[in-house]
Amino acid sequence: MYTGANVFGKVRECVELLKMQWTEFSGIKDYHKRGSKCNILFALFCFVSILEHKLNEAFKFIMLNQVTEVYEQMKTNKIIRSLSRLLFPREASSDPWSFMMSHLNSVGDVCALKQMDMFILGYSLEVKIKVSCLFKFNSRDFAVCYLEEPHQEQPEISLLTEIDRHYHIPVFQICHELGTSSCQ
Repeated sequence: MYTGANVFGKVRECVELLKMQWTEFSGIKDYHKRGSKCNILFALFCFVSILEHKLNEAFKFIMLNQVTEVYEQMKTNKIIRSLSRLLFPREASSDPWSFMMSHLNSVGDVCALKQMDMFILGYSLEVKIKVSCLFKFNSRDFAVCYLEEPHQEQPEISLLTEIDRHYHIPVFQICHELGTSSCQ
């Protein structure tokens, strides 16, 4: 998809779509309205797979940008975040190019996000990603947070996983639509 003369136009299209969606969603202050809007977007993914693909690609480009910034910080001996210590010692990713070619390219197509990707995504979006690992229920590793910056307050998003690498967004329910008052 990202080859040929118009590669930057294709990348820009993906990033602009994400920017538009992010701006629209972040402008909705009411929790229930934002949840309903998310449900509509997720339902669209079932019918318009190119939408999900473009948003996925935009996130990957943002993650690659974050990886490149961390790499440049390492080269100039600037402050190195904990992310860099985990990122580049791996054999398959000694620099941003090798990280993209051996790892990031296949995310979403043939493989899912790994734990390292979750850290990169958290840093890139400046959010704390809290994952409830259902397979680790009743253990201290049941809830895992990605983006552990202890001195900063970040917005938090929650995900569920039955196994690492396959993450699910908890379904947002509006109780009055279900005719019950027991949901939160």
